[in-house]
Order: sequence, then structure tokens, then C-alpha cells
Amino acid sequence: MGTLTPRCRAFLLEGTRTGKLATVRADGRPHVVPIWFVLDGDTVVFTTGSSSVKAANMRRDARVSLCVDDETPPYAYVLLEGTVSMGEDLGELLHWATRIGGRYMGEMRAEEYGKRNGVPGELLVRLTPAKVIFQENIAG
Repeated sequence: MGTLTPRCRAFLLEGTRTGKLATVRADGRPHVVPIWFVLDGDTVVFTTGSSSVKAANMRRDARVSLCVDDETPPYAYVLLEGTVSMGEDLGELLHWATRIGGRYMGEMRAEEYGKRNGVPGELLVRLTPAKVIFQENIAG
């Protein structure tokens, strides 16, 4: 398993950085979409609709890549390569959807977003990194 350093973990959790998740379609074409996420140790946790393209791709092939970047000088990024597992446990889904909502929409709206995204038809996704690349101060 790829291990996140404390500095890498802090980078991933700073502010409301959006991840870009890459999966592979059945015909081999790449599919990249933005995701909101939080960490559970070294595991990236996010939700998605069970009928989404990314869910279909991840059911067929659990290998994914996730890139999170800082678009301001001196620039930085984290690239995670690994595998995902997906679940539908409503208690877990509500818990993590609420945490994700709190991160991206603020604690005042965390419960609202948790209730919106922690429902049947949504999936809880856990990305376990096998490889971690963290680059800081790229323009320095």
C-alpha cells in the first residue's frame, strides 16, 4: 500500500481541493471526473451515484488514478494510483457524505449534504493507494 506522508496528507486536506478521478471505460477510453473527498487514514473516501459512468467503470475495473493539484505558484500535486472498493451501507454512507459535505460546503451545511448524498442509489467508495507521487514547489 502507498503511504501518505504527513505533509502529503495535509496537502490533500487543505481547503476544498477537488480531486480528478480517472477510470477506464469498457472500450479502453479514459474517463476523468472531479470528485469531493476526505481521508480515512491513508484511504481516500468519496461518494458517487450507483448509475454513474465512474461507478460502472470501477465495478468492471477497480484500478483508478486520482490527481489533486494546487494551481497557484509554486504549484504542487499528488497522484495516487490504486484500487477502489464500493459499498452501500446507509449508515457508513451517511457518515462519510456528511463529512465530505462539511469539508466542501462548510459545517453549517454538512448535515444537509450528508442527507442529500447518503441515500439509496449512492455508493461509498474507498480508494486504497498502491503508489503515491507528491511533488511540491514545481516552479521553484
